[in-house]
Amino acid sequence: MAVITISRQVAALGDEIATAAAKELGYTFIGRKDIEKKIVELGFPAEKMKKYDERKPGFFASLAKDRDEYLDYLQLAILEAASKDNCILIGRGAFVILDGLPNRISLRFVAHDNIRMERLKNEFDWNDKQARQRIEESDNNRLGFHKSFFNMDNAESSHYHLVMNTGLLDIPNAVRLIKTLKESYITPEKEIEGKKKIEELLKAQKLVNTLVFDYKLNINFLHAVINDKVVTLQGVADSSALVEKALTIAEKMLPEYKVESAISVVQDFKAYP
Repeated sequence: MAVITISRQVAALGDEIATAAAKELGYTFIGRKDIEKKIVELGFPAEKMKKYDERKPGFFASLAKDRDEYLDYLQLAILEAASKDNCILIGRGAFVILDGLPNRISLRFVAHDNIRMERLKNEFDWNDKQARQRIEESDNNRLGFHKSFFNMDNAESSHYHLVMNTGLLDIPNAVRLIKTLKESYITPEKEIEGKKKIEELLKAQKLVNTLVFDYKLNINFLHAVINDKVVTLQGVADSSALVEKALTIAEKMLPEYKVESAISVVQDFKAYP
């Protein structure tokens, strides 16, 4: 199995290339609406999606507990999608969430602003001002989204295996490059290692979501890491009793693992206003 993640500028043909590449490779294309639907199905309120979904949260939204809940649901949705074998995931920070997977290929599609403007004008019958505003809004939102949730710059080329300029490359050429890269880079060994890693990441995120949403444990910034049959819980709690409860639940959920705590206990800790 292989997982291809795509980051793209607006009007850089990211969705079009992803769709064509999925057809050529026989992969499943998982687009924006698919991930959005899955996040809501998992439990995040649909009415709150517009505050966070691939956009920079407003000031108060960035401080609200909803922000962390959205991230937990987003990570689970991405990991569940990636666990279903060969797929192409677009947007939503998938390249960050799946960073470190040996069977992942991370791509980014860009184009000069003038080319993007012409595409938008032709598609929506917009004038220069409207097209420019859409580009600036989209670029700022996507940068703000990645800064807020992952503390990184999505435009930095070092995050990707390959960055393609779709002002110079058409869709068939881009698809051929993706196919060649996949065939030369993804080995059977990487597929085996990647499948194991995704299973561990998915178990860890399911544990976090269970502790936070089912048991409603008030542990802020809760995160779980699985390494060599050891599960380590990280975060901030206001009592040792809360930590012990989390450990007990984790041990029951994952009896085949040793469970350890790296949760900081800070009395009277308040993460949100």
